[in-house]
Amino acid sequence: MKRRLKAILAAAALPLVIVSMLMAARPAAAAALTRVTGFGNNPTNLNMYLYVPDRVAARPALLVLVHYCGGSAGAIFNGNGHDYATAADRYGYIMVLPEATRSEKCFDVSTPAALSRDGGGDSTGIMAMVSYARQRYNVDPARIVVSGFSSGAMMTNVLAAQYPDVFSAASAFSGVPAGCFATTNGSLWNSQCSGGNLIKTAQQWGDQARAMYPGYAGRYPRMQVWHGTTDTTLAYPNFGEEIKQWTDLHGLSQTPAFTDHPQSSWTRTRYGATGTQATVEGISISGVGHQLPMNGQLAYAISFLGLDGTTPSTSPSPTVSPTPPPGGGGSGLIKGVGSGRCVDVPNYSTADGTQLNLWDCHGGTNQQWTYTSAQELRVYGNKCLDAGGTGDGAVVQIYGCWGGDNQKWRVNSDGTIVGVQSGKCLDAVGNGTGNGTKLQLYSCWGGDNQKWTWSR
Repeated sequence: MKRRLKAILAAAALPLVIVSMLMAARPAAAAALTRVTGFGNNPTNLNMYLYVPDRVAARPALLVLVHYCGGSAGAIFNGNGHDYATAADRYGYIMVLPEATRSEKCFDVSTPAALSRDGGGDSTGIMAMVSYARQRYNVDPARIVVSGFSSGAMMTNVLAAQYPDVFSAASAFSGVPAGCFATTNGSLWNSQCSGGNLIKTAQQWGDQARAMYPGYAGRYPRMQVWHGTTDTTLAYPNFGEEIKQWTDLHGLSQTPAFTDHPQSSWTRTRYGATGTQATVEGISISGVGHQLPMNGQLAYAISFLGLDGTTPSTSPSPTVSPTPPPGGGGSGLIKGVGSGRCVDVPNYSTADGTQLNLWDCHGGTNQQWTYTSAQELRVYGNKCLDAGGTGDGAVVQIYGCWGGDNQKWRVNSDGTIVGVQSGKCLDAVGNGTGNGTKLQLYSCWGGDNQKWTWSR
């Protein structure tokens, strides 16, 4: 295995040189990267490092930052991951940095233990670190995110697949799909995957990720993947395979909904939602090898991960009031009194006719509603809460705003939301409270499944 890791260790050499330069130049600060011991279940003897800035947000996000082969927590913190640390000082989020202790300083994303939830591999120890941080700080559970480079990017994919109920978003620089590095002989290296020769359908990649957490039927994290087109350590075809996997996990087409070029050598594609926090985002860097992230790239990752704010829109405990401000103009989450869950557009869909449901409140763009002076409830800025009929059981969906009475709603002080055209209430089907419960129109009867709070 050591012979096969020479290439990836050599690719890490440049970041290590940069690390030593930055460490020498970095001024002293009160906050520091701190080693934590006794943090919990640690079957593979990882080290844990924690960074808590001097000024922590009241409801901080938590970033898990995973280093490359041959690296360390200190190397990534002070080196090519330093922009994450600078942003932590600015925005008040907390960082957990796992450190591999095996001789090659690579993370295990290959063995059966590593590729199953709570299986006793490296990911098990990393999740113990996450739990440790959550127990000691008022971490926002809707803003626990992960990022990594090379070996750390491979681990980022694995963590997001195994713990989709914990992580809300992930950003992987020069990685491979979750499960691509799987081996059966104890080796941590898979040459077929590293060479870009492991090609599967989107469904196959999705199924491989789903097998890491059998029975899970909820949402998967938003995923951002980066890759250089001339990467020969973890070859460029892995970039497309990652996109296949994560679009499948989100039920999305592999045809981009948005494409642009933030810099001349970059091609950025977005799938599902098309804003800064897209459902899936890929950034391909032309003419670049295994040397990501490069200068300025982490700023894009910070925005994608939702780390650039001290008052996050995704807080699960916002201030609530029964109605938005009089005359419209209020924006926020619409939360069911009976369920404690939010009015949600499934899978960040923007398609007309998508029926709404209840889902855990996470504050994504598919849960952000604006009540306008025209009595519309808008999502994404241009889609309206729309009644597909006037009778009991009529579908409540999103549709392009056109001004019809079936898109106008009275938001009442008793917590009901009543269709202007139908006179019927926004209702959780069957008095349901679970994730995925559909929404409909139904005659108003005063049940908690017809009462809603407006959360800012």
